[in-house]
Amino acid sequence: MFELVALLLITQQPIQPVLQGPASYYTVASSSSMTASGERFRDDLLTCAMLDGEFGDHFLVVADNGNSVVVRLNDRGPYHRNRVIDLSKAAMRRLGAVSDGVIDVSVFPLSPEEAARIHDGP
Repeated sequence: MFELVALLLITQQPIQPVLQGPASYYTVASSSSMTASGERFRDDLLTCAMLDGEFGDHFLVVADNGNSVVVRLNDRGPYHRNRVIDLSKAAMRRLGAVSDGVIDVSVFPLSPEEAARIHDGP
């Protein structure tokens, strides 16, 4: 939740999510070891897979339970029907939803400056 408040303070304007719906996560065991961007997939990094967007873009993912995480796009997907984003296990853990496997989220795009400010603090 802190990330969303920080983003609102930084941008000082209303923001709209680019995606809303179910998020799931994938692991090395359920995916190839290489991502579509050419990186090796790692469960411990805060990364995501989306069908659109530039590799390296950052997104704020806010779960319906109020938890949030900033992730970096490094893969394509999800390929499961009705999912809007696939998250690494580390990102899903931050949302508090690893045991459930799926959680409803809102996904907000971040500029490189916004992502840096959120990671470094206001």
